[in-house]
Amino acid sequence: MYYVYILISLKDSKTYVGYTKDLNRRFKEHNCGTVKATKYRRPLQILFSEKFLTAKEAKNKELWWKSSSGRKKLKDFFSSA
Repeated sequence: MYYVYILISLKDSKTYVGYTKDLNRRFKEHNCGTVKATKYRRPLQILFSEKFLTAKEAKNKELWWKSSSGRKKLKDFFSSA
């Protein structure tokens, strides 16, 4: 099982999108500061996650969330919540 996840920084409200096989381990790595991309944006919270059977499916969905269409959908979806 693979996961695509979206984190939100409680410091600056910016989002980060990634994929992993172990969501709990990866989330801990982000909040411990071992991930360069999010090190200075801690603390982080999981905003959204979804499961996939293959790494290829997860990677494709991660790339979609990082695209302009995905970012727009993310903004629209979470700004109305």
